[in-house]
Amino acid sequence: MAKIAVTDGMATDAVLRLQEAGHEVDLAPQSLDGFDAVVIRSATKMTAQAIADAPSLQLIGRAGVGVDNIDLDAATNAGILVCNTPGSSTQSVVELTIGHLLASARHIPTADRDLRSGQWTKKALKGTELSGKRIGFIGFGRIAQGVGRVARAIGMELHAYDPYLPDNIAKEQQCTLHADVRDLFKMCTHIAIHCNLTDETHHLVNSETLAMMPGIGADGTACGNHLVSCARGGVVNENDVLTALENGTLSSCALDVFEVEPVGNHPLLQHANFHGTPHIGAATHEAQARIGFEMADLIIDFFAGGIPHSVVNRAVLE
Repeated sequence: MAKIAVTDGMATDAVLRLQEAGHEVDLAPQSLDGFDAVVIRSATKMTAQAIADAPSLQLIGRAGVGVDNIDLDAATNAGILVCNTPGSSTQSVVELTIGHLLASARHIPTADRDLRSGQWTKKALKGTELSGKRIGFIGFGRIAQGVGRVARAIGMELHAYDPYLPDNIAKEQQCTLHADVRDLFKMCTHIAIHCNLTDETHHLVNSETLAMMPGIGADGTACGNHLVSCARGGVVNENDVLTALENGTLSSCALDVFEVEPVGNHPLLQHANFHGTPHIGAATHEAQARIGFEMADLIIDFFAGGIPHSVVNRAVLE
């Protein structure tokens, strides 16, 4: 039997699965000392100090995809395995990204705000179609490929910057792969971010790259420039995005993730051409059930002597 701490919540049925397998689950741990495993989401930060304060930990389970809230070097040095649930929330994030793209192109948030304030602004809200435009992906993994399939069905042309992606995958997805991120911005009126936050990607979207966007779609329509991120906060320089919205470089920006969360009262939130959501990419009933069950199965398998299929720090196994 293992003692498992769950710090940010877990689907009830997934907790029951762990308990039925003989494990003890604490949904409100005061500390992580004495626990064999911890299940976290984005709210919990597994810093080097937090890891040092939990010497009995054998496994850190990230219920979700991104692991930038875990000090992987510290976990590896302590011999702690880190695993995540990379596929469970894919469809939910795909659909939210498409929702933001459509909302931006058709001014849906602005139209709603105007209606609520008693304004009938029909003539001012002429939008553009996504069909016939180029969408550029920063990162072209599972989620971006899912968005790409929908975007292609709508009629968009796919482009991507992902230095770690094999050429054959881009070819299979009918996506043009660019070796230089600047070429992506020069080609595309719509940019969707689907990469991890690393030293390489921190503030990759900034005044310089945004200024390269063409504003004219591949079909010749003056559609403006649009940015969507449902990935990780910090890839976008939010102050630069605000400036780009104010000077017209960007026509719209939609973010589900922010550099500091909760975001607080950032002036970006007050701009008419910005709309956002509070990091809800994986917040669907379906995704949370899949995430919970996948994590429960990973933990059960691990403590039965197996190796989780989604190990992030494989150096521990060497």
